[in-house]
Amino acid sequence: MKEVSAQVRDCFNRVSAGQYHQVDNFKKISSWAAILFAPTLIGTIYGMNFTHMPELGWTFGYPFAVGLMGVVCVILYLVFKRRDWL
Repeated sequence: MKEVSAQVRDCFNRVSAGQYHQVDNFKKISSWAAILFAPTLIGTIYGMNFTHMPELGWTFGYPFAVGLMGVVCVILYLVFKRRDWL
């Protein structure tokens, strides 16, 4: 009986470890997807070519948008790294 119980416990531990590994991989993939989504979202808004965008008349509008993309990506990276998702 002890032998069967030990085998069941060992099997449960292996399944639990496998599930933890899958969840960890899912967190990493989701984190990178979120980091890459931020500049994609900002870039697609600029790619719509609106006629009346306040940033178009501003000399630093484009550098500001690129800088914003970089800042958002770095902040997301640091948040996910702190939470040990990356």
